[in-house]
Amino acid sequence: MLKAFLTLHLSILIAGWTGIFGRLIDLSAGVLVFWRVLLAALILWAVVLWRGLLQPTPLRSVAGMCAAGALLMLSWVFFYAAIKASNVSVGVVAFSSVGFFTALLEPLLTHRRINAQEVFFSLVTVAGIALIFHFDTRYRLGILFGLATGLTSALLSISFRGFRARCGTMTILSWELVGALLCALVLLAPYRALMPPEPIIPSAENFALLLVFASVCTVGMYYLQVQALEKISAFTVNLSYNLEPVYSILLAMALFGEARELNWSFWAGLALIALSVLLQSVRVMRLQARAHGQEDGRTP
Repeated sequence: MLKAFLTLHLSILIAGWTGIFGRLIDLSAGVLVFWRVLLAALILWAVVLWRGLLQPTPLRSVAGMCAAGALLMLSWVFFYAAIKASNVSVGVVAFSSVGFFTALLEPLLTHRRINAQEVFFSLVTVAGIALIFHFDTRYRLGILFGLATGLTSALLSISFRGFRARCGTMTILSWELVGALLCALVLLAPYRALMPPEPIIPSAENFALLLVFASVCTVGMYYLQVQALEKISAFTVNLSYNLEPVYSILLAMALFGEARELNWSFWAGLALIALSVLLQSVRVMRLQARAHGQEDGRTP
């Protein structure tokens, strides 16, 4: 079990580097994501075929996963656009809006009742983002892109839960990356036409960073997460991933000195977001403990 927890937290630490690579790689958001998707798809398909991890899947489900891949591609583009327009810390904090969008959209799309507590905790997060948005005008464009990341990521998360009941994580991600790559190929030409001129072939330094980014921070991260899920509950994994923004912000401060760029409104907004995460975590833990208690009561 200790090995599983170490694996889990290694995957979270690696996830914290995704924003860092977005700043280190000197490519626009769209071109960066195109290369990330292409390299990650090639590496992941090599791994799943070699390890025999790809499950037989009906064509209709494959089409649905590929369609969800378009959301994956868009969420990555918005996330790195947020970082390019502001910095890593602001991009990560704005992405925290995913909980708010999930609390609103999941009941609408799955036909369950809206949970008032989930909406309240999510509104605390939104209040934190609004505090930063209102008092620090430098980062408004980055926050808007971050909110778009939260919206697309919420839709992706909801669709993933539907597929997860029928397929394994690696199978879902494999087909999602195929859909993401197809979407990226279709949108690459109009994207480049609208953006300032930029070479499509990255420099040797950028390509080396992209290889590490795609292999370690994409395929490696998800593979470690799947390994952890074999021993640890999905509840614990999801709860632990609340540490990802913390790792990203600490890394950004250490590597880029972002603490000097942030004012009191950022820290106040971050405190509200942290409070929201804490309240939601306590709520979920209580629900989990209550469910276990009811199961124990039914055990002869």
